Amino acid sequence: MSKQTAVRLSDETYQRLQVLSEQTGRTVIYYIREAIESHLDDLEDIYLAEQALERLRRGDDEVVSAEAVWRGHV
Repeated sequence: MSKQTAVRLSDETYQRLQVLSEQTGRTVIYYIREAIESHLDDLEDIYLAEQALERLRRGDDEVVSAEAVWRGHV
């Protein structure tokens, strides 16, 4: 199942998508979908890393060395 949504793009970005679409024979929607799907993992990783860093700053989590993990001291 898929969902439909609307996205506002600058005129420049949309024009670039249109040129790419015309040059490759793919639709503008194809490239919008590709851009979102290919970068979503990165965005999720960044968000989770920022949350982990904030927990470290607050003292909720602690840093453990790889050596401690390997020796089973964790």
